[in-house]
Amino acid sequence: MSDLVLELEGVVKDYAGAVVWRALHGVDLAVRAGEFAAIIGPSGSGKSTLLNLLGLLDRPTAGRLFIRGQDTATLDEDELTRFRGESLGFVFQFHHLIPSLTAAENVMMPLAIAAGATSPDALDRARAFLAEVGLGDRADTLVGKLSGGQQQRVAIARALVRQPPIVLADEPTGNLDTLLSDEAFAMMRRHGERLGAAFLIVTHDPRLAERCDRIIEIVDGRIRSDRPVVRAAPDPPA
Repeated sequence: MSDLVLELEGVVKDYAGAVVWRALHGVDLAVRAGEFAAIIGPSGSGKSTLLNLLGLLDRPTAGRLFIRGQDTATLDEDELTRFRGESLGFVFQFHHLIPSLTAAENVMMPLAIAAGATSPDALDRARAFLAEVGLGDRADTLVGKLSGGQQQRVAIARALVRQPPIVLADEPTGNLDTLLSDEAFAMMRRHGERLGAAFLIVTHDPRLAERCDRIIEIVDGRIRSDRPVVRAAPDPPA
């Protein structure tokens, strides 16, 4: 069985206006389970368009997008919404948490939406994931009272709580200082390895990109390069 979790074949995305603007030009991409890939490129290069398509928030104009072997073009809107919840986790630069809810209530939201109701089991699972990101003692704190770094950890826990096979992260450390950025990345890396999830991270931070396994560079709506990150071997023991 193939371990591909995401495939794009000749994906094109056009936006109509006074003239048709092509944001993506026949993009081909394949991502395997457990891969940690950075998506880089200048502003306006097509990174956000690509992420919206991968997140099933928009549909390609042409080409095919497969997630977990499913041709997403065959799904209607209700099926697409259900499939998105089962397959994808999202980490955003600006958290998109609900400040009037506690950390645990925010993390359990994907579980509650999937089940159509809250449950003690969902709350217990949310608390367990918060403990894994170092916030077990802040589970009952309103997220509006947490620091930026703590809120991002809540967002990471929320993205992972349903254990999705693919996690999409849009500038996940863009509002954090270097120390908090490193901590957030390490958490995503650790949980990705534990869950076998593929991570695709849009970032302008070259430090973050070089800590991934693979760097995909997009320029003018095309993949300019797609390379593995080569790290120096550790020094042998004395």
